Amino acid sequence: MAQWIILDRDGVINEDSNAFIKSPAEWRPIPGSLEAIARLNRAGFQVVVATNQSGVGRGLFDIRTLTAIHQRMRQELAVFGGRIEAIFFCPHLPDAGCQCRKPLPGMFHEIAERLQISLENVPAIGDSLRDLQAAQEAGAKPILVLTGKGQNTRRDAEAAGFPIFLDLAAAVQAILGAS
Repeated sequence: MAQWIILDRDGVINEDSNAFIKSPAEWRPIPGSLEAIARLNRAGFQVVVATNQSGVGRGLFDIRTLTAIHQRMRQELAVFGGRIEAIFFCPHLPDAGCQCRKPLPGMFHEIAERLQISLENVPAIGDSLRDLQAAQEAGAKPILVLTGKGQNTRRDAEAAGFPIFLDLAAAVQAILGAS
């Protein structure tokens, strides 16, 4: 039986930007994140990405460009022997009223349905409160990393009792140590 893990993208795997990641050239991995994903794969985890990408809805980039960004991420990850099983994203604006935009759990429910898995005890690593809220609402296990927007989210995560780690590499170390 496969073990699953869900990762946010911006601020967890790659450097975040308030101006959005609008091209493959702007995508830069956080040091140690790609190696951490490869470690998860070697330990038997299947990795899924769940990411809000309102830059599409804002007209800052199109689906073709988003696909190219994800292709770069996959190629750079492959250098370390890692892979991502699936990427789920919400292209909608924050006020669109969709159910897939985090903090709503729709994207997580879609992951569970499409992959035919239970999210119970599935680690879901994010850097923002909305990542943690969506994971919790869907029954996954929220984990905060302090990269990206994580420092701004720390107080809320502490109050909720969520595990907090310096970065993805540290979170993966703890998960693999416990599994």
